[in-house]
Amino acid sequence: MENNNTYFEANKKLWDARTEAHIDSKFYDLEGFKKGNTALGPIVLEEMPEVSGKSLLHLQCHFGLDTLSFARMGATVTGVDLSTKSIETAQSLSKELNIAATFIESNIIMMDQVIQDQFDIVYTSYGAICWLPDINQWAEQVAKRLKPGGMFYMAEFHPYLYMWEWKDQQIAFPYFSKGKAFHELSEGSYTDGSEGVKFDEYFWIHGVADVQNALRNNGIQVIGFNEYDYNPYPCFEGIRKRAEQEYVYEVNGHAIPAVFTVLGRKE
Repeated sequence: MENNNTYFEANKKLWDARTEAHIDSKFYDLEGFKKGNTALGPIVLEEMPEVSGKSLLHLQCHFGLDTLSFARMGATVTGVDLSTKSIETAQSLSKELNIAATFIESNIIMMDQVIQDQFDIVYTSYGAICWLPDINQWAEQVAKRLKPGGMFYMAEFHPYLYMWEWKDQQIAFPYFSKGKAFHELSEGSYTDGSEGVKFDEYFWIHGVADVQNALRNNGIQVIGFNEYDYNPYPCFEGIRKRAEQEYVYEVNGHAIPAVFTVLGRKE
């Protein structure tokens, strides 16, 4: 766990710095959100179970725009994130916009130390699980936080996407990485306005079978699974806009897998 703590500390510094940049970015369009726009993309809006009147836990919530979007839809929401700056920003937005929400700073794989409640829905999305070394520990935490019969939903970047080196269109990372941590010097971010953000980052690639098996092994029945050749956000270098809120990364003219979604129910 010593090495993992080093990874987590580095990633926390990275996300504290990125949050500062993301708040003012066009990518997140905070002003549009304050005027009533949702932060939820079309895939989530189409597939997500009904949230009105439900308690919802958002894992790795960043600075809370998805979480607060669900609150506007009638859910009682709690967001959790490793980044101090993200949580402080989310709490400030909740107060400023008068949207009831609870935000808690915690490493996801240890969140049972600070959260004992169970929820009707647990949710996570886009660029979340790649920051976690052990997908089984993650699934265990998901299961602990779900009520019996509760629903789990995730929309996540496809691990095949993470294998590619964008500039050279070459596979640079293995799909079957067996828990190996990968290191990169992060320069900037996936948004505008993040020039000068330079930090070490550590990430992991979790195959879609590993994700589903980890959930099943922790008592969550997978009842829905989908894959998409696009994602809703222009957040990777070399990505092409195919249609509104459809961005594809192409190799030899073919769009590669970009997103997968999982819907589960706690047994």
